[in-house]
Order: sequence, then structure tokens, then C-alpha cells
Amino acid sequence: MSYSLKKLFYIALSLVITLVGAFYTLNSPPHHSLPKVAIANWGPHSSLHDTIRGIEDELTHLGLQENQDFVFETLDVNFDPTLIMQMLAKLKASHPTVLVAISTPVAQAAKNSVKNIPILFADITDPVDAGLIKADGHPYPNISGASDKQDLTVFLEFAQKVLPHAKRIGLLYATGEANDAALVKMMEQAAQHFGMEVISIPVEHARDVALNMQALNGKVDFIYVGVSGTIQPSLAAIAHEANKMKIPVFNADSAAVKNHLVLGSFGVSYYQVGVNTAHLIYQILQGKNVDTLAPIYPNKTDHQGYISRKNAEKFGIDVDSFANITIVE
Repeated sequence: MSYSLKKLFYIALSLVITLVGAFYTLNSPPHHSLPKVAIANWGPHSSLHDTIRGIEDELTHLGLQENQDFVFETLDVNFDPTLIMQMLAKLKASHPTVLVAISTPVAQAAKNSVKNIPILFADITDPVDAGLIKADGHPYPNISGASDKQDLTVFLEFAQKVLPHAKRIGLLYATGEANDAALVKMMEQAAQHFGMEVISIPVEHARDVALNMQALNGKVDFIYVGVSGTIQPSLAAIAHEANKMKIPVFNADSAAVKNHLVLGSFGVSYYQVGVNTAHLIYQILQGKNVDTLAPIYPNKTDHQGYISRKNAEKFGIDVDSFANITIVE
């Protein structure tokens, strides 16, 4: 091929590539024109990440493709409440189609400050106590969501299967979180059915956890750690102190069991909470009004049980006799 022919060939090829690129550009909506799902997260934690992963996976399962049908914008405040309003302001400025607020502090702040964008809460233990939905269970005008409300009666059945002689439950709770107050109340109600006692210890700041743990020494048969935004990030300190006191620890989230940090977990699948949230997001993206969407609560099958064999052996527990419980080797 002569030089001139080669030159013409490359010019023609370049023109074809340019035209094809222009075609796809014209026929693919730019990101700024796509509906935006904004996620305001409390901080980096395995259960919260599971919720986000459940949202992402289920929207795909429902037939929506990120960057084609919608876009995500996700921020967190690393568990710093002083940054929540700044995070929400930044997300509001991008004019999302729906705002997902993960955790009680973030969802409460969103409800109070975001009025013209549909809000979906996620990972909220008791949305009524948190002031996120009305006492009759109906949504406020611009907010609904997916709760992580655990069936604590089913949890205590699990705990007694693992520790048949347990009668006293230790529970740390953050004084400033509505989720924690709801957890204490629900645990006390569930414990009555089993003739068990709840010893609840208030915690004002995360730095006080190790010190406050001393109030449980010799007084409880196991400790339960819920999904509190203050208490859950302190789980390593709780497990360390409990190990010195020889007190078993159950956690709401399974990641700590899989890492052999605690004895067991029995709780709501946070991935499933994300799946439930995705169904609400999908309906809003299809044009439904958020106040027509009933909040979603977990059912019994949304709960999962895990036991660490390594930690069970420390307490002389034979895990091989358990059915329908995942044993972590």
C-alpha cells in the first residue's frame, strides 16, 4: 500500500471511530442527567457496608444498571456526629432523586434538614422511637425506609441453646442514641419470656466502654452487643475486657464471629436490610411517592446464627450438636 493510500486509510478509520464515539455519546445520557441515589452513611463498618452492598446488588437484580439507569453518590462521616450536617448539605447540593440515610443519627438529621428530597432510612432498630415514622406506623410526608429490628425473642432462644444456664444478660447502651434505648426496652421485654434479667450499663462516650465494662464483671452470664453507632465500633475493646472476665459475647453482626473476636452472633442480615431498601429505592425511581411506601421490617428468615468454634472451645461448648447454626472454623 502506498504512503498516500495508507494516509487515506488512517484518516477514514479515525473518522469512523470519531463518528461511533459521537453516536454513543449522543445516545447515552450523561451522568448528570441520570437519577442519583445518594447514600449518607454513618461510617466504615461491616454491617453498614453489607447494607450498601445489598442495595447495589438488588438494584442490579431488579434490572437497573449503575451509570446507565442511575448513579450512586456515597459519603460517610467516620462516626463523627459533628460532620453529619456537612455531609447532608453536600449530598443535597447534587439534587439526588432519593437520599438513603444509614443509621439513626444520620436519618434523624436528614429528617430534620431535608424536606424536598425523598428520604429512606436504613439500619434503624425502632423507627417510631427514633421519630422517623408516626406512632401508627405510617410514614411522614418524605420519609420511609427499612428497619433492622431484630426479633430478640428468637435471639434469646439461640443464646439459651448455646448457654443453657444463662440467666443474666449484660448490655451496654449509648445514652444519646434512640436505637440503644429501643434495644434496652426490647431486650427487657424479650427476657421476661425466659425468666432472664437484663443488666444495662449506660455509656456516654466510646472512650468510656472499657471502664464501664467493669460494672458487668461477675454479674452477667453473657454480653450482647447491638448495632449501636457508639457501642458497635468499640466491639474490640468490649471483647478484650470480656475475655479477661471470662464472659461470652454475642454480637448482632457476624463479621466479629468470622474473625473469632466473639463467641457468636445472631441477628438480622444487614445485606437483607439493604435488599429491602433497594426495593423502596426502585419504586421511587419508578415514580412512586415515598409517603405511599410502607416501612419494611425483617422477618424471622432474615436472621442468621453463627458460632466461633475457637471461642466455643474456650467455654467448653460442644458446637457439633447445634442445628441450623453456621459454625465458623
